[in-house]
Amino acid sequence: MSDTLVIRVALVDDQALFRSGLRMLVASQPDLTLVGEAADGTSSIPMAAETHPDVILMDVRMPGMNGIEATQRILAAADARGAARPRIIVLTTFDLDEAAARAIRSGASGFVLKDAEPTFLLSAIRMVHTGSAVIAPSATRELFDRFTEGSAKSPPPATFQTLTTRERAIFSQVARGLSNAEIAADEFVSEATVKTHLSRVLGKLGLRDRVQLVVFAYEHGLAG
Repeated sequence: MSDTLVIRVALVDDQALFRSGLRMLVASQPDLTLVGEAADGTSSIPMAAETHPDVILMDVRMPGMNGIEATQRILAAADARGAARPRIIVLTTFDLDEAAARAIRSGASGFVLKDAEPTFLLSAIRMVHTGSAVIAPSATRELFDRFTEGSAKSPPPATFQTLTTRERAIFSQVARGLSNAEIAADEFVSEATVKTHLSRVLGKLGLRDRVQLVVFAYEHGLAG
């Protein structure tokens, strides 16, 4: 038997044809296995509880319960059971940018456009499973540029003032979509040092991951 780690994947989308395509894509990969499907948000909640997926591909707009509420309920149910939270990737399009932002604030770990290349989606599943929430930083910037255009920014909370000069520099570069390697090169430090500073930044601001940091930066006018 292979010792390769197999990532358990679940699909939530109301379009049967789209689910069929995703099903075949997941089945084509030796390190991925499909453990469950749901055609709407309501049925996705018991499905997730019964199948224990590592990663869920979640459509945003569905009849009945949408992907935003489903994301909240799935994560809350996992917390109530004392179980590990699944990582949730929101499947969206550019005309659903506000919904994508709301889903991320609700606990989703990132988003992928529905017309993304199959290899990109597969890479996103693996990245999210390892704990990374940086799915498409450049797309994230464009998405939130559109979402926040003309909207009022709230002032940063007091916790932002507790960041050190180096931590603010790391914050700014992450908000711009730079990778750890790019930040390390720019700051003349190791990637391990960048990870340490980023962990402190997230802890001080009460944020879960890099995607939430990007949302935070745009909401408070800090994504210069």
